[in-house]
Amino acid sequence: MKSVLLLLSLGLAGIINAQKIHYALRMTKPQNHYFEVEMEISEFKAGDLTVKIPVWAPGSYLVREFSKNVNLVRAFDEKGAELKVGKTSKNAWKIVTGKSKKVRVQYEVYAFELSVRTSFLDLTHGFVSNSGVFCYLDGHKDKAGEVTVYPYKDFKVITTPLEKSSEQKSGEGGQTFQFPNYDVLVDSPFEIGNQEVFDFTVGETKHKVAIYGAGNYDIDELKVDMARIVKSENEVFAGKNPNKNYTFIIHNVVNGQGGLEHANSCVLSVNRWTYGGAYKDFLSLVAHEYFHLWNVKRIRPIQLGPFNYDEENYTSLLWVMEGFTSYYDELLLVRAGYYTKEEYLRKLLGTLNYVEGSVGSRVQPVAHSSYDAWIKGYRPNENSANTTMTYYSRGAILGAYLDAMIIDKFNGTKSLDHFMHYLYEEFYIKKNRGFTEIEFQESLEKFLGQDMDFFFDKYVNGTEIPNYKEVFGKIGLDVTYAGKPVTSFGASLSQEGGNCMVKAIRAGSAAETAGLSVGDEIIAADNMRVDNSGVESYVGSLGEGEKCTLLVSRDDVLLELTVEMTLYERPSFKIEPNGTSKNKFDYWLRTTN
Repeated sequence: MKSVLLLLSLGLAGIINAQKIHYALRMTKPQNHYFEVEMEISEFKAGDLTVKIPVWAPGSYLVREFSKNVNLVRAFDEKGAELKVGKTSKNAWKIVTGKSKKVRVQYEVYAFELSVRTSFLDLTHGFVSNSGVFCYLDGHKDKAGEVTVYPYKDFKVITTPLEKSSEQKSGEGGQTFQFPNYDVLVDSPFEIGNQEVFDFTVGETKHKVAIYGAGNYDIDELKVDMARIVKSENEVFAGKNPNKNYTFIIHNVVNGQGGLEHANSCVLSVNRWTYGGAYKDFLSLVAHEYFHLWNVKRIRPIQLGPFNYDEENYTSLLWVMEGFTSYYDELLLVRAGYYTKEEYLRKLLGTLNYVEGSVGSRVQPVAHSSYDAWIKGYRPNENSANTTMTYYSRGAILGAYLDAMIIDKFNGTKSLDHFMHYLYEEFYIKKNRGFTEIEFQESLEKFLGQDMDFFFDKYVNGTEIPNYKEVFGKIGLDVTYAGKPVTSFGASLSQEGGNCMVKAIRAGSAAETAGLSVGDEIIAADNMRVDNSGVESYVGSLGEGEKCTLLVSRDDVLLELTVEMTLYERPSFKIEPNGTSKNKFDYWLRTTN
């Protein structure tokens, strides 16, 4: 009986493994912004097949409903006869295959949102963020396959981290690329057009850079500076870069939107003139997204791969994934020689004061901020500043806190670098998986040799302000509290079309107590017509307990509201080197600047 079952299971495995998937991507009329997709599935035995398109893009934690861009899905057998297709959920299509041996699934994808996480096509270029373009065969995301890209006739260059297939499809100028599974396909964007391409090598890794759009960049400068950033990041992990090849895709646009990481590539969206006065910001973005090839793509919560593409993938550890990466994207610019020590300390102080001076920091723990990225972080509203704190900035400060702890604990011989390397070795190399929240804390405790409940209870799952003076003092920094009570109105204003509009109100402020609401138009203060600057000047001249009457328009109804000025103390700090523990201070920054 066992032998029969074994033969049956081996036979079934052979059938499943025999399935082949091939995609063809065309763009015959870019001005209509449609990618034309054909998905060919062969050597299967199932009576029906279900194909799905993801609802989100890994690395961007929001359900974006990519199926909204998919036009009519049709399917055909090997003889060209049309098969029945029915929708079974918002992102799934069931195909009745009958006796077919091969199925061709055809659909169009509307692509007209140029961001790092969405796809775009026009007469200048095409960008494919694969999760919103390529469907997958339900139950078989582990299957290998190929993609043949047929560029528009005026597009001459295809850039992708995917490897070219040994067998190229003939005709139409297409190029065929291979992938080992759907996760890798989704993680490998395409830039298709006439982008400028150059490369550089650091260690054993060759880096390709593809730049779309005009800008004030200098390729020779980029080669040197990007290589220096990459080298400093490799050193964090003792030179262990898991990639032999890495691809940067850069979009030079009017409104840059940041970046998105992939396992062996990233996409950067920057202002086309950023390579001038904002050049260090560009280098920081390069450092951030490149660091993700370790932290997020390999050092990761267990929920972040393999992915569930049908719904949210919740984790409370984004403060480590994005926060620690944000910490390193500035620190590494010091080590690479782009920031002086003084510049870096100003950056650190700015982040610290933003974090601790935000009302939301006392309301939302950073673990909750991580978990709620799907429902709050990517969906801010006028009240978000009162109730939320970004896991990027809070996580960066906690990363600095832990770095100082580690440096002091090991007397300037180990740092956060060594803990990151430890996670890389323990979970990615040895276990080839992510870690749970409990495993992350246990790993930190094992590395430090001490209980860390206080840290997680107070600062990760709680909202207390850490004792920065004590911790940073041990690596040669004086951190002093600088907050002072001042009279405060508590409303943010903007001038719109000649009108003074209320944009945000701080919780517990004089403005909130008076009854002012976001969206109100302030017309007059104490019977004097005012604009944006007039309101700010007038209320700014009032002392504690003094009052003024505001005439406001709300939904075209006039209201008189009385504001009584109150005191508000915004937590803030000062940072400066104290000249002590110089060896630890120098070890922390590792720069001669």
